[in-house]
Amino acid sequence: MNASQALNAYRSVGAHGAVTDASPHRLVTMLFEGAMDRVATARGAMERGDRQAQGEALGKAIAIIDNLRASLDLQQGGELAERLRDLYDYMETRLLTAGQERDVAGLSEVHGLLGEIRAGWEGIAPERAGG
Repeated sequence: MNASQALNAYRSVGAHGAVTDASPHRLVTMLFEGAMDRVATARGAMERGDRQAQGEALGKAIAIIDNLRASLDLQQGGELAERLRDLYDYMETRLLTAGQERDVAGLSEVHGLLGEIRAGWEGIAPERAGG
């Protein structure tokens, strides 16, 4: 994902703040954080019985995940990119189902998966990789 794609993806889901100076790596991290925040917001709304807020938060989380999937370079990323694409597809489906069935465990599962991917992404920060 280049800086422009990441910035546009972040903006497309209503993100606020100064992201123009962030590195492409940081922008992707922010996308993971945004998706995790939206899933947590949806969970709170679900627990309160606020279907509208739940739906809005889930829609934003799905949009972020969709942007993460769309930014994958399947040519260069090979099998890893394909597996991430499949995992993003799974997470989107899981969020839709969890929202319809009021399944807090489904939201927790996706939140955990996003956290694991984010941790792996942070582990390959450019300064650690020498570039």
